[in-house]
Amino acid sequence: MTVFVMRRARIEDVPTLLKLARMVHFINLPADKDIISDKIQRSRESFGRAAAIAGGQSLAESKRTTESSEQRAESANGKRSGGGGAGRRSVETGIAAVTSRSDLFMFVLEDVDSGGVLGTSQIIAHMGGPGAPNVSLHLSTKEMFSTSLQFGTKHVVAKLVLDESGPTEIGGLILQPSYRGHKLKLGRFLSLVRFHAMGLYRPLFSDRVLAEMMAPITLDGRSTLWEYLGRRFINLSYTEADRFCQYSKEFMTSLLPREEIYLTLLPPEARAVVGQVGPETVPARRMLEKLGFAYLDKIDPFDGGPHLEAKTDEITIVRNTRTLELGEAASAAACDGHGIVSVIDADGEFRSLETAYCEERGVVRVMKQAMKAIRIEPGARVGLTPIAAPNGGSQKRTRGGASVNGKAPKGARGGKTKRSRKAATATDIGGAGGEA
Repeated sequence: MTVFVMRRARIEDVPTLLKLARMVHFINLPADKDIISDKIQRSRESFGRAAAIAGGQSLAESKRTTESSEQRAESANGKRSGGGGAGRRSVETGIAAVTSRSDLFMFVLEDVDSGGVLGTSQIIAHMGGPGAPNVSLHLSTKEMFSTSLQFGTKHVVAKLVLDESGPTEIGGLILQPSYRGHKLKLGRFLSLVRFHAMGLYRPLFSDRVLAEMMAPITLDGRSTLWEYLGRRFINLSYTEADRFCQYSKEFMTSLLPREEIYLTLLPPEARAVVGQVGPETVPARRMLEKLGFAYLDKIDPFDGGPHLEAKTDEITIVRNTRTLELGEAASAAACDGHGIVSVIDADGEFRSLETAYCEERGVVRVMKQAMKAIRIEPGARVGLTPIAAPNGGSQKRTRGGASVNGKAPKGARGGKTKRSRKAATATDIGGAGGEA
C-alpha cells in the first residue's frame, strides 16, 4: 500500500516544484527557479521557528534563535562564495519581498515509496503590513429614490480597500493532475495540513486568515472583470498585471481609483462574475466555509473572486489541534479515530500524515506503518488533529491504513483550476494573490 507524507519543502524539490508551477499561474508559486529556491530557504527558517515554539520558546526567543542560525549560515555561504556575505539571493520587491519579511511555510506531499513530490501548499504567516497593503474591493449597495417618478434603483458600488493589518494567507496549493479525485482526498490533506500547523505553532500566525478565491476565467485564460474594469485604469493584460504583482503592487494602489465605482456601468457578463467562483472552485469554497470562513463583501480587483476570512482561533481544525505523547504501536483493530499526526524535530524537519489512531489518557497511538513513515518512536511529542476519514466513514471500516493508501485511480478526473493555462492541471483550496 502506498503511503503519502506531508513534509517541508527542500532545495532538492526545486525541479519538481518548478514543473508544478508551470501547470498554473499562481502569484505565490511563480515558475521562477530562483524565487522558488528563496521561498524554500525562507520556509526552512520558518519551520525552525516553529520547532523552537514546539520546544517551549516564546515567539521572541524563537526569532532570536533562528536569526542567529541564519546569520551563521549566511556568513558561511559568503565565505564559500568568496565574498561579501551575499550567499543567498534576495528578492526585494513584490510578493517575494513580503514573504521575506514574514514566516513562510511551504509543504510538499511525498509518495514515500518512490520519493516523488506530488503536490504543494503554502502559508504566509503575515501577508503585507504597513507600507505593503493587501488590495481588495469592498462592495456595498446604494439606494436611490425619485419622489416625482415614485420609484427607485439600487446600485452595487466597489471601493478600493488597502489592508495593512498583515493577515495570515493560505495559497499555492497544487496537486498533480493524475492524483485529483483520489479516493483518499490528497487535495484535502494538502489544504488541512496548513490549519494543523497553525494550531500547533499558533504564536507565529495572525488572528485572521484570508483565502482569496478564484473567479470564473475564460477558456483562453482571461478575466472578464479585468477586461471591463481593471484594464480601464491599468493598461496591461490580465496575465501581465498578475505577473507584475510578483515584483510590485505599487501600480495597483497608484492607478486604481479611490472613489466609488458603480458596477451598474459594467456589461452583464462582467457583473455576473463579481463575488463568484468557477465550478471547479465551489467544493473548495464549501470546505472553507465549513471550517468557519465567511464572505465579507470583499473581492479581488483582478478577477472579482471573493475573499473569504476567518478568525484563526475559530477555525475548527486550528481549535481542535493538540500536542500529545506518542505511545507504543497500535493494531488496526484498536484504532477508532482518524486524523492528521505530525512531528517536528529540533532542526524544523516537519513530517505529517493522515492516519488511524487511538487516544487514551493523553497518549496517542498509531500503527507501525505510520510511525515508520514519519520516523517517530514512542515517547515523542506529536501534533494531532482529528478529522473525518477520507471516505466519510469510520477508520475501522477502511481497515485503518496509514495516511493515504493506494494508488491514484486510472483516469482520475481533471478539469480546469485557478489561473490554469491548461486543462486538468491543478487543484486549490484558497490562496494569496488571487489564488484559490
